Amino acid sequence: MDRGEILIDVARRAIDAALGGPPVVKPEGFDEPRACFVSLKQGDELRGCIGNLEANSTLFAAVVHNATAAALRDPRFRPLRRDELGRTRVEISVMSPMEEMPAATRDELMRNLRPGVDGLVLSAGPHSAVFIPAVWEQLPAPDEFVDHLLAKGRFPRGRWPAGMRAQRFTAEHIVEGER
Repeated sequence: MDRGEILIDVARRAIDAALGGPPVVKPEGFDEPRACFVSLKQGDELRGCIGNLEANSTLFAAVVHNATAAALRDPRFRPLRRDELGRTRVEISVMSPMEEMPAATRDELMRNLRPGVDGLVLSAGPHSAVFIPAVWEQLPAPDEFVDHLLAKGRFPRGRWPAGMRAQRFTAEHIVEGER
């Protein structure tokens, strides 16, 4: 198995363990500190997505934690049932370190944003939101991508927030069954 297949297997085994199956066994490697997101999909529909933005644990620990959380604790969805696991596809985005981006205005952000490449974190005051790079597949137009991210973060409509902070990152996107 290659690195991606091993990570998918770890995520799937972590979910199975959380649903009462045997414990997941740590494979060799995967000890580097990395942040990741684990997304669960049924067909084209999202079924759960949880991740971390900071590399505060090993890649193995992050995948186990985020896969379990995506399956059982994403507040947007009811917990995954064991009978759903077979029709659920696992996707993992292993993130690069964050990079600050100029965002004093929307125009400045748009000039620096790399469509199809960048994941984006926007934050100002009590509001924040993140899209992983894979979201470009559903929202390929930069204006639409940013508008949906602002809506996700419940930023005030119609004006650019004072003190807006933008961070970008790239990600290795691993999709179950595509290797």
